[in-house]
Amino acid sequence: MNHFEKFTDQVRNRLVEVLLINNLLVLADWWVGDQLLHLDGYDMLAIMAVMSLLALTVLPWLSTQYLTQPLKLVWQAILHIAPDTANTPAPDLKKAQLGRELVASLISHVYQLASVAENVEQLSAKRGTDLSADFIAASLPLPMLVLDKNENIVFTNPALGAYLGQPSTDFRGQSVYTVLDMSFSGDKTFTRWLKHAEAFQVTASQTWERVRIRLRDEHRTPRFFDLAAYYNKNNPEGFETVLVLFDHTLQYGQDEQAMSFVALAVHELRTPLTLLRGYIEVFDEELSDAADPELRGFMRKMSASAQQLSAFVNNILNVARVEDDQLELHLHEENWGEILRAAVADLSLRAEVRDIKLELQLAPDLPSVAVDRVSIYEVISNLVDNAIKYSGDSHKIVIHAYRTQDNMVETTVEDFGVGIPLSAMPNLFDKFYRHHRNRAQIGGTGLGLYLCKSIIGAHHGHIWVRSREGEGSTFGFTLQPYASLAADKKSGDNGIVRSPHGWIKNHSLYRR
Repeated sequence: MNHFEKFTDQVRNRLVEVLLINNLLVLADWWVGDQLLHLDGYDMLAIMAVMSLLALTVLPWLSTQYLTQPLKLVWQAILHIAPDTANTPAPDLKKAQLGRELVASLISHVYQLASVAENVEQLSAKRGTDLSADFIAASLPLPMLVLDKNENIVFTNPALGAYLGQPSTDFRGQSVYTVLDMSFSGDKTFTRWLKHAEAFQVTASQTWERVRIRLRDEHRTPRFFDLAAYYNKNNPEGFETVLVLFDHTLQYGQDEQAMSFVALAVHELRTPLTLLRGYIEVFDEELSDAADPELRGFMRKMSASAQQLSAFVNNILNVARVEDDQLELHLHEENWGEILRAAVADLSLRAEVRDIKLELQLAPDLPSVAVDRVSIYEVISNLVDNAIKYSGDSHKIVIHAYRTQDNMVETTVEDFGVGIPLSAMPNLFDKFYRHHRNRAQIGGTGLGLYLCKSIIGAHHGHIWVRSREGEGSTFGFTLQPYASLAADKKSGDNGIVRSPHGWIKNHSLYRR
């Protein structure tokens, strides 16, 4: 017989005893009233009613105390081990009159479960404070690091140490920016994303492609990887941000080497190209009074082609500088109207060869701007050159500069040509991107708009496009007025150098 069956028999026997006692009391009342007191019927009924009420009061109370004693002992055992009632004494099983074996067994199981729960809690606490005890985190083959709310490293797995060539334990407690000198191919850097997530989100995740990191050992090849990040605000264990690196050094490194080779080859073209342009200018001056209009037309086309080739060489070399973190912008106060007039005058020859007229519209209230004159000319040249190439049968390009409501200087280049397919719009500013429909008919490298975005981003501006197929395209970009940059410098921000960790919109451009 098990403990529960024995307990059931004891309860059944006790209930039989209670009912027997109750019936005996009723019979005793009747006998006393009839034989000893000789009461009549009504008095007898009253005495029996009083005695019945007394029995219904006393017997249930005594029975409840007896029958609930096992539950009371188990409850006392639970309170004894509960963390919020630790002062409750342990139950005394010697006092158990009913179901002692069952109570002892139940209490023993309660104590065992409490011990297991305590061990689990201790193990969880250990894992929560030290991720090295977590098998998955420590054994993950991908480089991983965990940051606290101050962006300091609290955990790195061995794979990260092997990836960076240092023991992973050396990184703990350091800033993530000290360990990972990351460079991004666009303005959506890790720091910008993290600051936005901290300000506006509870949880967030993000991925980046083609991230570059320079290793502390300058003789080692830079690493290239894709990055995945997860953010959890106010994580109770202190782990707010998790970063995982997916190495693509071989794949992306080949692209970088190819770009470096092309840049080296193109660099060799600069000297003969400069010489060629010089001779073209000399012949153009000599033939300016020539009577043969066809000959003058040939010279204009040669000069325009030489300018276009120079722009191509400059694009390649500047993109190579961007990719190698070598392009520096020197910002000065400039008259934006004068820069646009000079650029339009230089680019007019290219347009005239295609029978296109450049129309410049300048708002009268343009403030001076903070720009690098050489690099901003590259932006204007690329946008106008694209407008010329994609003008189709149109004969006009409008360049418009004005001040926006938020006090930025915005410039647009509008053509009325073939337009851009909707499917191509999201990738226009990607490096080497060219839409398949126009690739065969219209020449280009796919680097001009990428370079424009990089340069405008370094100026703390914004570049955009609006287009419709068959109706033309409008490219626009904004620049900071010089007064706003000067105000920033007075307020304590030197406004000259921007680090590659989110202070600038493109990783490889510095402001000076």
